[in-house]
Amino acid sequence: MQWFHESHLFLVMSIGSLFFVPFAMGFISIYWIERREPQGFAIWVFLPWLVILAGTLAAMLALWEGAICAVLFFPVAITFASLGGIIGGFSARWKRATPTRNVLVGCVLILPLLVTPVESRIFSRYEVRRVETAIDMHASPAVVWRNIKSVRAIQPDELTPSWTRRIGFPAPVEATLSHEGVGGVRHATFAGGVLFIETVDVWQPDRRLAFSIHAQTTEIPAATLDEHVRVGGEFFDVLRGEYVIENLPNGNTRLHLSSQQRVSTDFNWYVRLWTDAIMRDTQRTILRVIKNRCEAEANKTN
Repeated sequence: MQWFHESHLFLVMSIGSLFFVPFAMGFISIYWIERREPQGFAIWVFLPWLVILAGTLAAMLALWEGAICAVLFFPVAITFASLGGIIGGFSARWKRATPTRNVLVGCVLILPLLVTPVESRIFSRYEVRRVETAIDMHASPAVVWRNIKSVRAIQPDELTPSWTRRIGFPAPVEATLSHEGVGGVRHATFAGGVLFIETVDVWQPDRRLAFSIHAQTTEIPAATLDEHVRVGGEFFDVLRGEYVIENLPNGNTRLHLSSQQRVSTDFNWYVRLWTDAIMRDTQRTILRVIKNRCEAEANKTN
């Protein structure tokens, strides 16, 4: 049992689970159907999608996985399930002795179990990503600075539609500041009990604000972010944030918001597509709130 534990055999965030389990599901479902009655190629491709969809919905209903994991899992799962279905279909039509076919089926079934124990030694990577978003606004750098050094409570009607919130990523709530200057501590809170402790290490009024970020991982409820996508967890963390205020020639101001995040999985090449997109969408949400507040404040003083 110790070997199974150390190998993370049943780890969801693994190549074995994410790629080869769907492949095996697609292969087996089409293989047995095709042996009973020949099917068209479209069945080979699309029937496995229903198998994956059913399994994903069951995992969500049983609270094994959240919506974010399901969305991350589904595109690659149906792709590999279709690949498995196609190979399963051709295998079922392969005019060879039955024992050979049974060996093939057995190999497909145990493939995830063979891959998962060794994959982390080969594919596991620690990668730091940087994502930046910018927005222009009709307000002075001083007004912008007042609205970024701390962020008062965000009302629901200030939030624009966001696909990340639709799949379960929490909305920003507020960011308080203990005191001004380097060493000041911001408490950035998100819905669902998500809290980031941000320690200011760059303080340049009207120009630049930067801080290290420490997520209060143990305080994040499982109902908000499950362990596979939890910030500060084994697979993902947010490390730094930075605002840069750029004074534009036309009297407007461009506000840049960037973040650095860690991705640590056996398939960073896929996960980083999602983490970059989620961070960029979250940044846009925050920047739009700041833009609206700054322009409203600027209009009052004009």
